[in-house]
Amino acid sequence: MVRSIFLYGNKCLRSENKNIDIEEDVNLHNLILDMFDTLGKSYGIGLAAPQIGEQSRIFVVDGRPLFIDDESLSDFVKTFINPKITERYGDEILYEESCLSLPGIRENILRRSIIRINYLDENLKYHDEVFTGLKARIIQHEYDHIEGILFIDHLHLLRRKMIKGKLNDIIKGKINVAYKTKSSKQ
Repeated sequence: MVRSIFLYGNKCLRSENKNIDIEEDVNLHNLILDMFDTLGKSYGIGLAAPQIGEQSRIFVVDGRPLFIDDESLSDFVKTFINPKITERYGDEILYEESCLSLPGIRENILRRSIIRINYLDENLKYHDEVFTGLKARIIQHEYDHIEGILFIDHLHLLRRKMIKGKLNDIIKGKINVAYKTKSSKQ
């Protein structure tokens, strides 16, 4: 089922998110399906549970749309349940990012080029993996969401002031996107 994407200004994007109790959560499979359905309809490359109003530590990625920039993304479709980034290292790379919860805003963000992350996949299999390049960037962006952090939080204060008008428009619901959204006013 396609869900609405919560927009900047909605408190769920800044809330604390809890680990999923894999023994108790009978709706986990449906949540994962909903997240991939929503991601597909919104033409994104990643989606975290808080973006659809779920206060859980889970995100999904589908890097295939960026295959042109990085051939290793041709099959990069993953689910990350209860993830924990344990290391960030390598060069800091500047790359333009955007977000489904912040439509119309694109900014250059510095992120580390290599990460190590522990997580469960959709089959509840444990992984301890290292990711590099765009894979590492996508994961870090979505991981920030489950930490209550948005990519604009990485901007210098002056740059955030420069986009304040766009942020206010998002809060007011003055946007034009081809996917279902929920503003802070709804």
